[in-house]
Amino acid sequence: MSLWGKKDTVYSDGTIAISGSTVTGTGTTFNTASLITAGDVITVGTGATYGEAVIASVTNATTVVLQTTDGLTGTVPAGAAYEITQKPKSSIGDTNYEATEIFGVDKTEQSVARTAGSQYRPAHAGWVGITSYTDQHGNTRVKTEVLVAGSTISGDAVDDQQLPDS
Repeated sequence: MSLWGKKDTVYSDGTIAISGSTVTGTGTTFNTASLITAGDVITVGTGATYGEAVIASVTNATTVVLQTTDGLTGTVPAGAAYEITQKPKSSIGDTNYEATEIFGVDKTEQSVARTAGSQYRPAHAGWVGITSYTDQHGNTRVKTEVLVAGSTISGDAVDDQQLPDS
C-alpha cells in the first residue's frame, strides 16, 4: 500500500488480543477477500485507548503481524475492540493529532458539513485532522487541516456525529 489509502474503515469485526507483534482475532476473518493488506493501520481499543500500529502481513483469518508495536501503549487485553483503516502511516505517533482526530472524509461528508454550517467544515475531502478546543471565553472551537487531499475516500467509519453523510 502507498503512504495513505482510500478507505476510512477497512475492517473491524470481532475482537483482538496482541502478544508481541502478533494480533490474534476472535470472530475475525482477516484474510477474506483480501480486504486487509500490509500497510493498513490498526487502531486498538475504543477511542484508540491502546494506540495504533501498521500491519506488516496477514497470516490467516485470525492472525495479523504488525511492523512494530511502538505506537501501542500498555498491555492490550484479550477482547479489545479495534478498527483497520488506510489512514496515513505518518499519522501514527504524530504529536499534533490523537489517533481519534484523523478522519477519512469523503466528498459527501465534506459537502454536508460545509452546507449545514457545522463546526466540522473540512476545506477538502481526503484525510483530515480535526481538533476541538475551548478558547479563553469558554467557546468550543474546531480546527481542521487537510493532511492528504483526496476525492476517493470510501468505507465510512463511525464518525457521523462530526461528519454526517446526509
